[in-house]
Amino acid sequence: MTLTELRYIVALAREKHFGKAAERCHVSQPTLSVAVKKLEERLGVMLFERTPGDIRITAVGERICRQAEKVLTEAGRVEELAQIGKDPLIGPLRLGVIYTIAPYLLPRLIPALHGLAPRMPLYLQENFTHRLAESLKSGELDAAIVAAPFAEPGIVTRPLYSEPFRVALPVQHPLAARAEVAKEALDPSQLLILGQGNCFRDQVVSACPQLNGPGKLDQSIEGSSLETMRHMVASGAGIAVVPASACAAWPDNDALFVTRPFKAPAPSRKVVLAWRATFPRPQAMDVLYQAVCQSPPVGTLPLE
Repeated sequence: MTLTELRYIVALAREKHFGKAAERCHVSQPTLSVAVKKLEERLGVMLFERTPGDIRITAVGERICRQAEKVLTEAGRVEELAQIGKDPLIGPLRLGVIYTIAPYLLPRLIPALHGLAPRMPLYLQENFTHRLAESLKSGELDAAIVAAPFAEPGIVTRPLYSEPFRVALPVQHPLAARAEVAKEALDPSQLLILGQGNCFRDQVVSACPQLNGPGKLDQSIEGSSLETMRHMVASGAGIAVVPASACAAWPDNDALFVTRPFKAPAPSRKVVLAWRATFPRPQAMDVLYQAVCQSPPVGTLPLE
């Protein structure tokens, strides 16, 4: 069996879909399907149950895929270990960033990092926190920038900055007349919130006690991204809690919406840099940390 075949079955185990797994592996669906079938025949076991519209991993398939992940991680370390004898700041660094941070951090991070390590290009991935955690542990990513808490086995973190939340409001909304907004003043029935799976949604719910509990968000409207919610707020569809870095990137003279700070103590999130404890280029992590600290997103606060 080959490392390529192992990558195919690991991708299929994660995606539960041949087309999505093939896309993840950058091959055609028939190529991946044939390779998986041949591997099953060679091993003499069925790794996946196939029914129309559904893929399920078998019990033995699950054990084999877990072992395949370990093999791929160790194989990836061969290349990484070879880099130890060279300059650790030469060669690409694979960085993942969550959706609600990437658009506001990366335009400032890229030039700062290029100034510190011009021969260390970034291979970037935007995704949800749980997906970045999977890719980090499997070795597909070298590092990730996520919101705390982020506790994963074998992963170490380093605090980067703190980011307060703000309220985005239609300009005619009663709360827009206030200089500051109490978090208790937010009406769940007017709230626009990100969809399930986005960690910023969970942070907003945790910060506002009136949003906790069964059925509290039943009347809220979901948005697919912070930028989409900004336009929804401007249209008068509701109000939203957003990170300060997003507000700093938006027009400050918009005729249709405004943002207001929360009354102290304002809800906030802590952003951290995460990487595998065994990653053999610690100097690269130090430089990445320095680059973020030199040019953090506007509206964020340094951590002591």
